[in-house]
Amino acid sequence: MSALGTVIRSGVRRRRVQTIVIGLVAAAAVTAAVLGAGLLVASRAPFDQAFAAQRGAHLTVQLTTAQQATVPTATATAGPYAVMNVPFHGPEGMRMPDLTVVARPGPGGDVDRVELTDGRWATAPDEIVIGGDMFRVPTGFELTTDDGHVFTVVGTARSVSGTASAWVLPSAVDRLGGATGYQMLYRFAAAGTPAEVEADRAAVEAALPPGSVLGARSWLDVRERAVREAAVFVPFLVAFALLGIVMAVLVVGTVIAGTVGAATRRIGILKALGCTPAGIVRAFVIQALLPATVGAVAGAVAGNLIALPVLAETEQLYGSANMTIAWWVTLVAAGGVLTVVAATAWAAALRAGRLRTVDAIAVGRASSPVRGRWAGRLAARLPVPRPVALGLARPFARPVRTTAILLAVATGAAAVTFATGLAASLVRIQGAVEQNNADVTVEAAAPSQQAGPGEQSQAQDWRVVPAAIGAQPGTRAFYGVAQAPVTAPGLSDPMTVTAFTGDATWDGYLMVSGRWFTAPGEAVAGAPFLKAMGARVGDTVTVRADGEPVRLHIVGEVFETGSGVFISAATIPDMPPGEWRIALTDGTDASAYSEALNKKLGGGGPQAHPTGVEIDPLLAVVQGLTATLTLLLLAVAALGLLNMLVLDLRDRVHDLGVHKALGMTPRQTIAMVVASVIGVGLLGGALGVPAGIALQRLVVPAMAASGGLHLPDSLLDVYGPVLLAALALGGPAIALLGALMPAGWAARIRTAAALRTE
Repeated sequence: MSALGTVIRSGVRRRRVQTIVIGLVAAAAVTAAVLGAGLLVASRAPFDQAFAAQRGAHLTVQLTTAQQATVPTATATAGPYAVMNVPFHGPEGMRMPDLTVVARPGPGGDVDRVELTDGRWATAPDEIVIGGDMFRVPTGFELTTDDGHVFTVVGTARSVSGTASAWVLPSAVDRLGGATGYQMLYRFAAAGTPAEVEADRAAVEAALPPGSVLGARSWLDVRERAVREAAVFVPFLVAFALLGIVMAVLVVGTVIAGTVGAATRRIGILKALGCTPAGIVRAFVIQALLPATVGAVAGAVAGNLIALPVLAETEQLYGSANMTIAWWVTLVAAGGVLTVVAATAWAAALRAGRLRTVDAIAVGRASSPVRGRWAGRLAARLPVPRPVALGLARPFARPVRTTAILLAVATGAAAVTFATGLAASLVRIQGAVEQNNADVTVEAAAPSQQAGPGEQSQAQDWRVVPAAIGAQPGTRAFYGVAQAPVTAPGLSDPMTVTAFTGDATWDGYLMVSGRWFTAPGEAVAGAPFLKAMGARVGDTVTVRADGEPVRLHIVGEVFETGSGVFISAATIPDMPPGEWRIALTDGTDASAYSEALNKKLGGGGPQAHPTGVEIDPLLAVVQGLTATLTLLLLAVAALGLLNMLVLDLRDRVHDLGVHKALGMTPRQTIAMVVASVIGVGLLGGALGVPAGIALQRLVVPAMAASGGLHLPDSLLDVYGPVLLAALALGGPAIALLGALMPAGWAARIRTAAALRTE
């Protein structure tokens, strides 16, 4: 082994604390970076591959008549295909979701090659192919229209462009009541950005008669929906990755700078023995890279393993298997962090290369006697014990090292504040998403008792239920819920209309903008519905429920993750409630209330039961990731501070011996060391808390936007005065955690041994 290799190995072995700290900070940064970049790439890759293989439609245009437009920028077209919105019934009259059926002769073509996942394509007018994203039915399953025409399911298919939820032959159009519109599919030379797609749409509309375009959907919107769930993870993982990289720069830079300061005499001896300045710098960089490489490998493995639950959801969406994070993403993330570590270590080690040999040997590890004297004089006037005053003045003797400690503590406090706010916001978001804060729910005994529009309940007259609920002691509020699928021109997937009987505003429905509906014909909808319909608050849209058109005036945007719209039961009178949700007065037992209400309702009909609380798996995964990464960053912050204190105490071990010789007790020594960081901890907490709040305000809306949602301010305002006070104490807590071990070492060192140390 070369002389330089011996120096490197000796340095790594002697500085075990610094080695562990660098390894941990590299692991934390790589883990978060692999998760953030890997999930973003992995979530988009299956869609992009399927879209290219199936020649997906860049623009799906819904027309009033079968017309074609010649657009110069279009590279391929398909259609026009007849489109029908058809309500179907299954065996024994079982109601099925309304389907957007497209008539096309086969699955191939220049645009939107439909992929058969099971069975075959239709070859007769009474056969139908079902979209795999709608519902799972076996081949041979029969669907019946309201007119009595029976269609046999002969296959299951998937359109990556989402152009339809079912397909039939053109000869089947008359059996389905005729076309309600037509569909044209386009591929363009340039359609990679929303601006380019919008320009393509304008070109199509300009080539067609005015009023012939009912709607158009961009492939970018379809892509966003497809990658939405995995994309939700990306903003907060990127935030943790940035925190980890900042921590890596702070900790590695301070470790190397402190090591250089502590090894000044050793550096001088090495130069006297023939080591070049470049060799000295290279030795310190390699000493940092060795543990960082081990940490990067561990972080890469951890990032790939933690990503598996999220990738499993994407596998189910596309029917793919064995999805993993791309190998190049792992290499780029690990290589990027190692590059940051190397650059930081090189910058900190340059001082070692510039040291003159004679000066290094002569100065040794002696610290400057000038810095911080004014702070010492001021601290001596404070009404505190002398050891505490010495500790309070110490940070001013090493301003650069103190600044590094301050930033490390502030970063840790910011991570805790951000994680706390993120967790609190996610809990509130889950409550708003569930939209069911009810204590008790009354619902039909069997699914067959649910009635759609125009149908009568098979169990009993539901009008007796509200009377029974209103008369039951302990009832605070209640309302009825009826749901039915609706379709709209230009949309392949059916949406849900929810009709309320009574006031439902108390049950977790939060308004993003506008107001709640107050009259028949008014509606509130979530962002997915508004975006799919191309509508805004104040617009009027037309949907079809049970084959009948319903005009809805959108008066508000509600926080809603699904493609649903909410109306008064008076808007569609023939929708009897399928369930009732009840809020109880304080102190009312939900189980006892349900039993008493069931006695009034009788057996065989609607049944009351306490509403259970379900944990969203996605929320559980996000909270688990947040807790893991936060603990890792906290450990790195505490260990980084511990390392800086160890270096500082070793620099002034002779001064400790003098203090002990003058009568300082071990307890006073501990108090002095703790006091040297407690002020920095308080300031770090004061800086970190606002930074964490700002990060939460930036990341949580970005996560919601990745899911196509807009957040009300109430879901972000989670920091109360008590919580802020507790979080502000996080800085001193981190400082205290990192100071305890060095303080114990300083208290145990023998006076004679300390005085002999130069």
